Amino acid sequence: MTIPWLADLYPWTKALHLIAVFAWMAGMFYLPRLYVYHSTVPVGGEASELLKVMERRLLRAIINPAMAAAWLLGITLVLTPGIVDWHAGWWHGKMAGFLGMSAFHGTLAAARKGFARDERPKTERYWRIANEVPTLLLILIVIMVIVKPF
Repeated sequence: MTIPWLADLYPWTKALHLIAVFAWMAGMFYLPRLYVYHSTVPVGGEASELLKVMERRLLRAIINPAMAAAWLLGITLVLTPGIVDWHAGWWHGKMAGFLGMSAFHGTLAAARKGFARDERPKTERYWRIANEVPTLLLILIVIMVIVKPF
């Protein structure tokens, strides 16, 4: 199903989608890095309390709205005539990538709540490794959309 009048808005929809994705990714790159730092500071200390504020603001003011906009504009692009060739296979890879990014977003949001309660179930090493997940997913998504290997 496509909506014909969306074709006229395609350049704007694509531009706004990319802006939303860039903002989402900036936050997804930075939040796990904050968790690396947070996992090394004493519970209840000044640094821990500052990191809690930074993490909450980053998630609520940037990452969550950017993800919502990226999803909404992405769905709008899918509904635009001629944008997705449903017989091609690349969009399956892209879908796996953005669903993975959304799931990782949920993992980060849950971890923020844990840090807010002064819980530290994951190690600094875990967060250092997790910090690479958005990069790997972004590589998958970009290759699927630009190269369309299958």
